[in-house]
Amino acid sequence: MEHLAIDLGSRKSQVCVRAADGTLLEERKVVTGSLGSYLKRRPASRVIVETCAESFRIADLAVAAGHEVRVVPATLVRSLGVGSRRTKTDRRDARILSEVSCRIDLPSVHIPSFAAREHKTICGMRETLVSARTQVINCVRGWLRTQGIAVKGGANGFAVRVRQEHSCQRGAAPPAYVESLLVITEQLSSQIGEADRRLSELAKGDATCRRLMSVPGVGPVTSVRFVAALDEWSRFPNAHSVQSYLGLVPGERQSANRQERLSITKAGSTRLRWALVQAAWTARNSRPNDPMVRWSHEVEKRRGKRIAVVALARKLAGILYAIWRDETTYDQRRGAMRLDAHPSDLEEPAVL
Repeated sequence: MEHLAIDLGSRKSQVCVRAADGTLLEERKVVTGSLGSYLKRRPASRVIVETCAESFRIADLAVAAGHEVRVVPATLVRSLGVGSRRTKTDRRDARILSEVSCRIDLPSVHIPSFAAREHKTICGMRETLVSARTQVINCVRGWLRTQGIAVKGGANGFAVRVRQEHSCQRGAAPPAYVESLLVITEQLSSQIGEADRRLSELAKGDATCRRLMSVPGVGPVTSVRFVAALDEWSRFPNAHSVQSYLGLVPGERQSANRQERLSITKAGSTRLRWALVQAAWTARNSRPNDPMVRWSHEVEKRRGKRIAVVALARKLAGILYAIWRDETTYDQRRGAMRLDAHPSDLEEPAVL
């Protein structure tokens, strides 16, 4: 089998092909947009690319052309020699990747399905809209403080409340430069509403998401993000491995006889971890008598509220995994128990 390494670029990509014994067969620049047709002309090979924005699309093209694909983590390539001695060129990087591939079976990150990538994009676009609206609202709130005007409430209806309060206290509409921001908040709120409706329809149309939403605190955003992040539940042997994958387990520093438990590792998807923490807060507020929520209150008595919420988020991750794996819905009797017991389950994670 030949080993075909590609150093991807936005316009052109460097290709290096070696035989199984490491003999250099071909080196050339290929227009990135024509990599699909180039790969179709090559015999079945092992294609190696580094993780980047384009890597999964190229991986799809390579698989469709009959190749075996390795998407190498960006954190690993430096240890392979890429960029060593402060020398980094496209040609050198492709050469190193192809040469190492001839010697060892390079590890690959999970290549998510097209649906998983699409769902992540949908969630990401919605979060961008929410972030933009928050920035605009904070800017207006800063101006209101300089005017001695207090406007309470959340994002919904913010522009209307600002106009009303300014009119009451100043007897006139807000200045044009403020009004322009208020119009933007209304437009963003409208777009966020549309994004929420799309996400809701997406979640309701997916059998797995519908089952996940039976868990207290879990809505369309959390369920879609969870399914998109894991992609295939069978990749994980148990609930603890999912919790570790999402960075919700405590870190550890050990040397000789010294052992120290650290805060949670924060590995994996930051956005999903944030969504699970928000789901935990929602569950605590909306279902105070649920067994898993009562369990978190017991944790709170010992460790404080913030740690208890993160502990509940960790438990939610395990429950969602079990529901997906078993194709069931939420059972509060199981929610009160530890899932897939593990020694580290005896301790709650530190704050997020």
